[in-house]
Amino acid sequence: MLKLLSVFCLLSSCCHGYSSCRSCVVPVVCCPVEQLPTITEASPSSLIAFPFDESFPMTCEAKGNPKPEFWWTKNGEEFDPYQDPRLIKEKNSGTFVIPNTGNLTEYQGTYRCYASNKLGTAITEEVEFVVPHVPKFPKEKIDPIEVEEGQPVILECNPPKGIPPLQIYWMTIGLQHIEQDDRVSIGLNGDLFFSNALEKDSHRDYCCFAAFPKIRTIVQKNAMSVIVKSKNSNNDSSSGPGHANSIMERKPSLLMPSGVKSETQLVKGDELLLECIAEGFPTPMIEWLRIDHRLPDRVTIENHGKLLSIDQVDEDDKGKYMCKATNIHGMAVHYFDVSVEEPPQWVSEPESQLSMIGSDVLINCSATGTPQPTIQWMVNGKPIEEVPASNRKEFDDKIVLHKANSTDSAVYQCEASNRHGTLLANANIMIMNLPPMILTEEGLEYSAVEGKVIVMHCKVFSSPPSAVTWNKEDSTGSLEGPRFTVHQNGSLEIYNVEKEDMGQYTCYTKNTEGTSAITALLDVKDPTKIFQAPEDLQVLIGTTAQLSCLAMYDNSFSGDFEIVWEKDDMEIALNHTENSGYFIEDGILQIVNVSHRDQGMYKCVASTPMDQDTASALLMVLDIPHAPENLVLSEHKGRSVKLKWIPGEDHNSSTTEFIIEYEESQWEPGTWRELQRVPGNHGSAVLKLYGHVNYRFRVSGVNTVGRGRPSEPTERYKTPPAAPDKNPENIKIEGHLPHEMDINWEPLSPIEHNGPGLEYKVSYKRQHVEEDWQEHVVKRHSFVVKDTPTFVPYEIRIQARNHHGWGPEPKVVTGYSGEDFPSAAPDDVAVEVMNNSLVKVSWMRVHKDKLHGHLGGYRISWWRLRSLLDSKKTHGDKHTLTFPGDRNHAMVPGLTPFSEYSLIIMTFNRRGNGPGSHAVNFKTPEGVPEKTPVFRVTDVQKHTVTLTWAPPLEANGVLTGYLLEYQLINNTEEVGVLQTVDISNPDTTMWVLQNLEAISRYKFYLRPCTRVGCGPRVSKESTTTPEAPKNLQVSSFSGQSASPSHPSTTVSHMAKFTRSNIALLNIRSSVCDNFSYVAYMNNCKHITSMSIFNSSKTFHVIEGLELGTVYTVRLMTNNWVDNTSIFEYVIRTRAKVSLASIHGGISTQGWFIGLMCVAALLTLMVLIACFVNRNKGGKYSVKEKEDLHPDLESQGIHDDTFCEYSDNDEKPLKGSQHSLDGQIKAEGSGDSLVDYGDEDIQFNEDGSFIGEYAGRKEKKVSMEVKGTTNQSTA
Repeated sequence: MLKLLSVFCLLSSCCHGYSSCRSCVVPVVCCPVEQLPTITEASPSSLIAFPFDESFPMTCEAKGNPKPEFWWTKNGEEFDPYQDPRLIKEKNSGTFVIPNTGNLTEYQGTYRCYASNKLGTAITEEVEFVVPHVPKFPKEKIDPIEVEEGQPVILECNPPKGIPPLQIYWMTIGLQHIEQDDRVSIGLNGDLFFSNALEKDSHRDYCCFAAFPKIRTIVQKNAMSVIVKSKNSNNDSSSGPGHANSIMERKPSLLMPSGVKSETQLVKGDELLLECIAEGFPTPMIEWLRIDHRLPDRVTIENHGKLLSIDQVDEDDKGKYMCKATNIHGMAVHYFDVSVEEPPQWVSEPESQLSMIGSDVLINCSATGTPQPTIQWMVNGKPIEEVPASNRKEFDDKIVLHKANSTDSAVYQCEASNRHGTLLANANIMIMNLPPMILTEEGLEYSAVEGKVIVMHCKVFSSPPSAVTWNKEDSTGSLEGPRFTVHQNGSLEIYNVEKEDMGQYTCYTKNTEGTSAITALLDVKDPTKIFQAPEDLQVLIGTTAQLSCLAMYDNSFSGDFEIVWEKDDMEIALNHTENSGYFIEDGILQIVNVSHRDQGMYKCVASTPMDQDTASALLMVLDIPHAPENLVLSEHKGRSVKLKWIPGEDHNSSTTEFIIEYEESQWEPGTWRELQRVPGNHGSAVLKLYGHVNYRFRVSGVNTVGRGRPSEPTERYKTPPAAPDKNPENIKIEGHLPHEMDINWEPLSPIEHNGPGLEYKVSYKRQHVEEDWQEHVVKRHSFVVKDTPTFVPYEIRIQARNHHGWGPEPKVVTGYSGEDFPSAAPDDVAVEVMNNSLVKVSWMRVHKDKLHGHLGGYRISWWRLRSLLDSKKTHGDKHTLTFPGDRNHAMVPGLTPFSEYSLIIMTFNRRGNGPGSHAVNFKTPEGVPEKTPVFRVTDVQKHTVTLTWAPPLEANGVLTGYLLEYQLINNTEEVGVLQTVDISNPDTTMWVLQNLEAISRYKFYLRPCTRVGCGPRVSKESTTTPEAPKNLQVSSFSGQSASPSHPSTTVSHMAKFTRSNIALLNIRSSVCDNFSYVAYMNNCKHITSMSIFNSSKTFHVIEGLELGTVYTVRLMTNNWVDNTSIFEYVIRTRAKVSLASIHGGISTQGWFIGLMCVAALLTLMVLIACFVNRNKGGKYSVKEKEDLHPDLESQGIHDDTFCEYSDNDEKPLKGSQHSLDGQIKAEGSGDSLVDYGDEDIQFNEDGSFIGEYAGRKEKKVSMEVKGTTNQSTA
């Protein structure tokens, strides 16, 4: 039956007038099945014609097949709207509209609409159309009311009737409200009550105003006059304090309500209003009680205790209530019997039914209410008594049709009513037989998501009910299993849809009258699944938060898939502006400049037209705590006060502590300082304060993010003055002079004074000596004790005081008077050599009586006298090590091997050093040499490589030779065999390696050696060339040609008999034109000099070299653009030798004397030219300077290339292998000389010039040079 009923309802909605099925939830095939009329829309039970409304619709809409016809009744009699041309009718509808033409009274009444077709009639509830009249007070003359003072007065309002709600106001003609209190009040009926009249109540213009808000109307009653007669009207003292005693006092009596008991009936849901207004003198007070129950919590007492109100009353509120009016003379009571009734409510509303012919039909209708509603049955709008039927039986709440037939089809009405209202229900009873009619369209296509639920419909209309079965094209029987359910309405529901469920389905239906079937197609889609869900975040305010959301979905939805973000279940709207703060790209939500309003639950919704998946993440914004609030000072106890506060919002990071700060108005007004800290779970603190300070306080919270903003400060709190709580701290006793003692201390801060007049008492005496304390009172924080013995102990104490007393008893501090220098040096100094760079020094301690102060420790000073290779002693740089504490030995590291040293030791105290001990000389043993400072590949040929180097700066012994190693590397993982060359001549500085592979890369290693062993090695890499260069060859100093096929540049040394030294460069004429400068650098002192070369000659003389020194010599091109050299060589001058060993001094040669004269003459001419040009004040450009070729001598600075080895030594010298045949441009550049005066020229780390020059000229005078270079074959 339920199945048939649901199909019947569907037919009613979709087949009305053979209309299309667009309004149906499920596509259906509409059919011409007759249907009883059904009311679809009707007016409410009451319709009020407010005067400001333009019209008033009487609505009645119905459906059915055939289409229903409409007719109306008014006050129980037939009413035809079409007979009244003033009414507005709607086509194909039962609705008519009453226009507001100003004369509506004739339309007032009770209306009912009937909708009929040939099968039956449906009716609406009765509609009462109310035409309100404008309420008016009657015109009447009201006599003045005279009353004795103290007697009660009631001013009656009697407001006119109108549309509720009604609001009453009592005012004067001047619209001044009458003030209400315990004595004067307005009752529910609108009257104005005076419990006892007073002379001040006399007025001639009491007016009652009645307001009707729904009709926007306020009406006024004629003014009333009240005259209160005073009992002492002839006595001027009536207004005095004794006037009230003249009024006769009496016990209370009730003005409203009358009697002792009354009954009140309410409808459930209404508001209960109980009122008690009493008269008497003194004015009675009203109290409310409920008999046998306590008053409910919903009770409201209003109107100065005279009105009890309970909103939305229900059954629990019924019972007995009592009001009690009392004064000092007695009381009056009234009892209220409250009953709560209820309008009709459906228990079982009659339902429409579709039944087959010959069946029994039961129609139920029952309702509840207080009093119990009566049930009245109607058939097609007529009382059931007027429509007899032999097979029908009526009972109070049901009707039974026995063996119903088609003639029993009708609309049955059930009406339930009591005195509080009426309910009406229509039930369409259809009796018929019909073969199955499938209302769902044929061949519908359904789409489902894998894992979800799909419902395929098969709506059937039939009588008797038909059975519905479903099967799939690839199955033999009906669908069975826990995933398949066929509902009573014929729909097939598939749970947890799988890919295998795709295909064609058939719905079969059958009853006794016939069969029918339809097919449907099911397509299963891949589910939408979020595989990268957003995660909960905690971010700092002002930063950027990023939430990621990536999902998979069915490919068929590629154009319809979208990801939407929600915050707190509200979609995030993007306005695509920078100020929006939200940016979404590829499913990633970025929140820029996060603020507190961004905190919340964010949901990612990945959706297609068929399904969606969601993932949520909580975004918490971290911030510093909000400022505490409501700071209150309590428990004032002089110098102690309790501070309370309410913590501010911690912004998702628990407050770990609170910082309490103070500001005082005397010493540092406006400056806040920390007072104390309390844990974050505290909301108060007891503050210990200093005296004589005017405080105010503030509090700030601290969490993991940081310190929050401070609260608003408290009011000022001033503490009373008191004696100091503490004495000075950090007392320091020092002696800057031998017979003085300086006492200093940290003064009390101003806030620690505790009162005015702070000063300090300094007390002192010698320790362990029976003598009195010496006392001095000072206001500063230092004191000097004069004429003290040197370095003796004293006891000192310092006590603070102010005008209110002394501070606590001070502590005694021990100190010493001034120190003097130690007067003795350590004895028995001995040196024990541990190795070639470390010695152990021991001594005898200085006696404490000779220290004259606190022992600071011992200092050892030493200096190098000479290398054991030299016989001459010099005083090298002094080095000192300090060893604190009392000790008698120490280790001195970092010594140079194979050297002679001198050493002294002294003690020291705070005053300074004592005398030094006798010097002790010692020698260090021989060690391995330092690394070679210069190691170069100076000539690379097809099968040969020339290596040059400089001797180690410190041989640390007698140099015995060099260990040269090399191996083939060729950029492969495997390297060639390491070849070794033992060079036994220590004076060798060049070596030629032959028989190398062409176009191959080699790595060369060099280590200098002594008798102890070889020192650290340096390395270089180079690649042999495919063929030898044609423009340059470097020959040995002996002048032997390394290869006769190449032009040569020869560097020779020629010794003078004077102790200066020179070097002679023999240069082949074929390359003379390619360079014009000769530069040479002292590798140890980093002094670089330059001279101009005369290109017409094939030699150049270098003078002024130092003895036993390594030099790098370069021939420079006249093109300063690339600042490179075409030749570079390393030489070493000889050490000092006797004149007998020199075979012919160069200074005695005639050619040399001539050369020197020419050089002197040229120098003189240049100086004269410079002097003349300077006197003229002439200036010339940098370009003009660059065109000059003066004699240049320069001094290099800050270059460790030639005396210390670095990684840069392994790099080839810049431009050292440039061809002489290449065209050289003579243009200026950024590396050109700044000035052609006497300048210093610096070298880069690789030894090349850098073009920056110091502004000074320094010539070095050197002695005889020894520069032996062997050419050997490896």
